[in-house]
Amino acid sequence: MRQDRAVERSCVVIVFVAVVLEAVAGVRAIARMVSAAGGKPIRAATARAAGSVAVIVPVLNEEARVGASLAALARCGPELAEIVVVDGGSSDGTRSVVEAAAARDRRVRFVDAAPTPAGWNGKAWNLQTGMRTTTAPWIASVDADVRVGSGLLGDAVARAEADGLAALSVATRQELADAGAAVLHPALLTTLVYRAGLPNVATSDPARLQANGQVFVGRRDALARHDVFRAARDSRCEDVTIARVLASNGEHVGFLEGDAVVRMHGSWRDCAANWPRSLTLRDRFVTPPRLALAFAELLFAQALPLPTLVVLLALGERVPFARVATAIVVALVVMRLGVLAGTRRAYVRPSLAYWLSPLADLPAVVLLIASALRRTHVWRGRILVAENPA
Repeated sequence: MRQDRAVERSCVVIVFVAVVLEAVAGVRAIARMVSAAGGKPIRAATARAAGSVAVIVPVLNEEARVGASLAALARCGPELAEIVVVDGGSSDGTRSVVEAAAARDRRVRFVDAAPTPAGWNGKAWNLQTGMRTTTAPWIASVDADVRVGSGLLGDAVARAEADGLAALSVATRQELADAGAAVLHPALLTTLVYRAGLPNVATSDPARLQANGQVFVGRRDALARHDVFRAARDSRCEDVTIARVLASNGEHVGFLEGDAVVRMHGSWRDCAANWPRSLTLRDRFVTPPRLALAFAELLFAQALPLPTLVVLLALGERVPFARVATAIVVALVVMRLGVLAGTRRAYVRPSLAYWLSPLADLPAVVLLIASALRRTHVWRGRILVAENPA
């Protein structure tokens, strides 16, 4: 009997401490969201300069995806000077798909960048190679699984020029492959919202910025001056590293919602295996203690409030300040549901399974932590180069 009471008291103490930590982490997450509120997405521009943008499409075994991406780019207007598809050594029919697109649109050309040099990850090398072959004042990187709206790139350049940005990346809309992805993907996306706040902001603070390499637009002179692709050559989240390099040199970088659609992963298993690698936001700009703090805040602000609420309801008045504790945790759960309602616009026709994604919050955070601790990562069958600390 005494042992049972001791166990119960220990559980009560653990729950009480958890609620306190959840409250602190939740307030910090709210503060980040509030500080980023009120921003404007990319809007249609009244004028777009002809030939102002060159697009680089980095590819590796993208036969099944790149055709739709090139077809969407072909619908862009005269602001798009060229579409350079840079291949890191595909072994499938990627080149044939690109050559067929080039026969329909003279702006498309194929560049063979294989083999990737030692010390470089493939995408960073492809971007470095692609920029050397173009001359437009603005460079856009578009992933092979992205379908951009016909006016997006010109509108993005106009917005960057109006706001004095060296670069911006686009918060794309997602197509989900299956019901499992509809549950897991929004939970993973929410970890980004809790850590970095809302989109439609610009900053020169490397610690606050967000970035998405699926659609990235940068001013050529800034990209070259800061040698951003070389700086990200061994990063496992090169999009974030490129943006952080620019910001650390005083450049303003935006993260804005825009007209682009992507199906990132073919299944929930693919999503679980590959997306956490870049979502960790781990590179040489982030110290281990800061990364640990970020993951702890995700654990307490996002992943644990719902399980804690269940435990609080079971323990009832045995928890000190039970009503206050329950009110705090309920508020955190309501906040999570509010974020879920807000991120709905990031998805194309989300299914009912989307609304179950808070149930995947704990697995999502565990996946991020496991990915950050993993030494070896593989992409398209290739082992990624390990990053050297600064």
